Amino acid sequence: MPTNEQSGPMKHLTRLKDRFPVAERTMAFRFEKPAGFTFRAGQWIDITLLHPSETDAKGNVRGFSIASAPHEDHLLVATRLRDTAFKRELAKMPLNSEVQIEGPGGSLTLHNSSARAAIFLAGGIGVTPIRSILLRAAKEKLPHRIVFFYANRRPEDAAFLEELTRLQRENPNYTLIATMTQMDKSHSPWTGETGHIDQAMLSKYSLTAKSPIYYLVGPLGMVSAMHALLNRIGVNDDDIRTEDFGSY
Repeated sequence: MPTNEQSGPMKHLTRLKDRFPVAERTMAFRFEKPAGFTFRAGQWIDITLLHPSETDAKGNVRGFSIASAPHEDHLLVATRLRDTAFKRELAKMPLNSEVQIEGPGGSLTLHNSSARAAIFLAGGIGVTPIRSILLRAAKEKLPHRIVFFYANRRPEDAAFLEELTRLQRENPNYTLIATMTQMDKSHSPWTGETGHIDQAMLSKYSLTAKSPIYYLVGPLGMVSAMHALLNRIGVNDDDIRTEDFGSY
């Protein structure tokens, strides 16, 4: 259960204000930010549907990383639109519908020491907590060297890709390395990297990253593969932080 570190679990009622696509089959949902609600970039919340017209064995509560930054006046989450009761309800509920949120929770937050670089490796919708961290870093002009390896099958599947590319102009300490693994199935032009994140790709773009801490976010299989890769090239587990996303 997500908890507020100082005062225990915090539950708030809030309303859905907007929803919009951020990639194929991927939707973002913007909620009001309750008065007094605070979080650290990279944390998550639980969302409870209060009056769903359908449900399933997993119930009416799901966890979502917060994709918005702490300084913004709303809470943004994003998810793949799989055919489940919870996601069908979320996709069709009227604007201004009320939900309950609980949290924040999680510790996938940017380390304090700017002497050490941050290297993010994410796949698919694992981008959401990283977006929050990157927006915060740009807003606060953090000195951390940040390299973000972002893997998707196709550009059409890459949520927030254009925004995260533009963000490099605001933060000269940040570099985005987006890579596509199935360009043969894409109808979009692409001149960036292709293929899975591997040792050669990491070496090519991480040479300027001093004493990095690695953050792995995405589907369990991707996170496990990246963890194993880092271990093979000599990265200690103390320098690896992970968060895997299940499907629901």
